[in-house]
Amino acid sequence: MSSTATRKAASRPQDARRGAPAFRLRFGLIVIAMVLSFFGARLVQLQGIDPNSYAEMAAAESVETRILPAERGDILDRNGLPLADSVRGKMVVADPVMTADDAPELATLLSQRLDVDYFEALARLREGGSQFEYIARRVPSTIATDLVAELAEAGYEGITLRDDPIRSYPADDVGANLLGFIGTDEPLYGFERTFDRQLSGTDGTARFTVGGGNRIPLGENTLVPPKNGAPLTTTVDMDLQWFTQRVLAQTLQQYKALSGVAIVMDSRTGEVMALADAPTFDANKALESEKDDLGSRAISDAYEPGSVEKVLTAAALIDAGKVTPRTKLRIPPSLPRQDRVIGDWFDHGNIKLTMAGVIAKSSNIGTVLAADAFTPLELVGYLQKFGLGQRTDMGLPGESAGILTPGDVMTSQTKDRVAFGQSVSVNAVQMAAAVNTIANGGVRISPSIIKGSATTEDGTVVGTDVATETRVVSEQAARQTARMMERVVDPEAGVAPGAQVPGYLVAGKTGTAQRVSPTCGCYDGSTTVSFGGFAPADDPRFTVYVVVHKPQVDGGGGSIAGPAFSRIMGYALSRYRVPPTDGKPSRLPVEW
Repeated sequence: MSSTATRKAASRPQDARRGAPAFRLRFGLIVIAMVLSFFGARLVQLQGIDPNSYAEMAAAESVETRILPAERGDILDRNGLPLADSVRGKMVVADPVMTADDAPELATLLSQRLDVDYFEALARLREGGSQFEYIARRVPSTIATDLVAELAEAGYEGITLRDDPIRSYPADDVGANLLGFIGTDEPLYGFERTFDRQLSGTDGTARFTVGGGNRIPLGENTLVPPKNGAPLTTTVDMDLQWFTQRVLAQTLQQYKALSGVAIVMDSRTGEVMALADAPTFDANKALESEKDDLGSRAISDAYEPGSVEKVLTAAALIDAGKVTPRTKLRIPPSLPRQDRVIGDWFDHGNIKLTMAGVIAKSSNIGTVLAADAFTPLELVGYLQKFGLGQRTDMGLPGESAGILTPGDVMTSQTKDRVAFGQSVSVNAVQMAAAVNTIANGGVRISPSIIKGSATTEDGTVVGTDVATETRVVSEQAARQTARMMERVVDPEAGVAPGAQVPGYLVAGKTGTAQRVSPTCGCYDGSTTVSFGGFAPADDPRFTVYVVVHKPQVDGGGGSIAGPAFSRIMGYALSRYRVPPTDGKPSRLPVEW
């Protein structure tokens, strides 16, 4: 073998040693040096060579927070029908990165189409460092969709939509004074305000990192889902509420009255099945209505009830053993008492009436003479048990407690007037519950308008689950008072035959009272007329109370409120298929 061949053969093992540890170490050091050089160069670039590059990347990435709206709980009638619910709506949002250049033009269009403040919209459209700013919430879907399409067609970018439920009132004005409504950013009036914590729920949020207008998969991604509001079930019957409102509105129109209230209660449970206020408003267009029409006058307005109060005085006197329905009273043409002369609504000479006749004829003089058996403290004690002078706390905001002078400071002159319904003020629900006490055998049930229970904004628990019962007068006293009230609608004996309901026994009482002017604090010559009663009189199912303020056509409680009572009561009895009873009409003597 030649020396050359020998050298080639010897070199092969030397080449095979490239995978040896020393070789791998040298190769690894070279790679590490290259990587470190790359990072060093990049660090130098970020710190000094290209300072704007890092800022641009940071600006291109940001954390965006989006609201995930909660759906508001429905408000339901007693049969589960929605009085208020939530329907599809949209939130109009802007990406200021895309809208800043066109902000003035966009702000003008948005303020015109969505009724938002121009300057507030302008600021949001220019908001630096943000890619999500809401412009308007709870916009009807069709309006929002058409608007965005119009803007896109005009070449504007950066305005998009998100789901955002809006409040709807399917029956428009039905129960509007009870429900209230949702303003731009808060609940206003009625149940919407009082039970907002239950109804509103809690909005959720979504937070995520975006860059270049896109979500970054490995960036922040936090989701807090919305918690929808809980429903609120009322004791109101939507159909009965609708009918009651229509009858009341027709009555006000016919007699050119200022305002009115009509209430239907379940005599056995105290549940308010209809509560109508007039004038009312369309809850879907609340801000177009008069402010004075938005609340519930049945709760907020205090007025003197007039002669309907006489049944409370009579029931108390019978319960205390001071009179019976047949007690005989001599009624003079007028009655001089201390500071003034008391008269009756009708002219008469010396007449002889029984206590039943005093109620049937609605004699102020007879009531005052009968009430002479009471001290002021005794009369006020009964009226307080009937619920006068204290709020019902039924769950509606703005309730007035009315005014009932304490018995220990009440003068005899004031007591005389209180006995027949003047110099005392009530709200309509208070008075309806007081009349219902007679219907319920002398036991007052606190009125309820919420089914089950719910907590108001001030922490009070209300509803049928917490309704209370208070014995006010004996069952016998209540029954005897009801028999006297039957004579009120008797065509031969009473003053309100128009309040009869064909086929049923009706017990009721008229009321006509002087009104106090809010400007002068004195009687202004106008009146409040009313009628309260229940049927069937011998087995009460419903109590109805109708109040009409300041009618401009002559008439009293029997001729104005009585027919409205008859129509509402007749509808309620028919709707709930209450059969007529076999009871015989009262024949208590009214004269002697």
